[in-house]
Amino acid sequence: MSGETDLIKLYSARILALAADIPHLDRLEVPHATVKKRSPLCGSTVTVDVKVADGRITDFGQDVKACALGQASASVVGDAIIGANRAQVETARDQLKAMLKQDGPAPEAPFDELEVLIPARDYKNRHASIMLALEATAEAMEQAEQADCA
Repeated sequence: MSGETDLIKLYSARILALAADIPHLDRLEVPHATVKKRSPLCGSTVTVDVKVADGRITDFGQDVKACALGQASASVVGDAIIGANRAQVETARDQLKAMLKQDGPAPEAPFDELEVLIPARDYKNRHASIMLALEATAEAMEQAEQADCA
């Protein structure tokens, strides 16, 4: 029964609120890059579209089919992503991974609200879903840069 109680605590009101209000859910009509990432363990998917100018995201769209934790992560990313550069996205991705897997601190601003997911450290089967939005965005930024859109 304690496992169930822990899982209920994991899905805090803040995580559920973030999951219910994900920004940028409209896909972009003509993105500079699109990347779809899937977690093989749970089947969660996140598809992101980016437009980039001067090395920064100027427009962003996402389609999120994930658990509440993956949705909460996508919500934080969507809220903070406009104006971010590739280095910030990659740093946030790496910091989120370290936060989940190595008890590292929460990512730096503007992605610091990902700290709400610290309780998910103990749920390794949820880590991939939580990482999807930042992984897809980092890859999309790289593709846009390679296509000389950045």
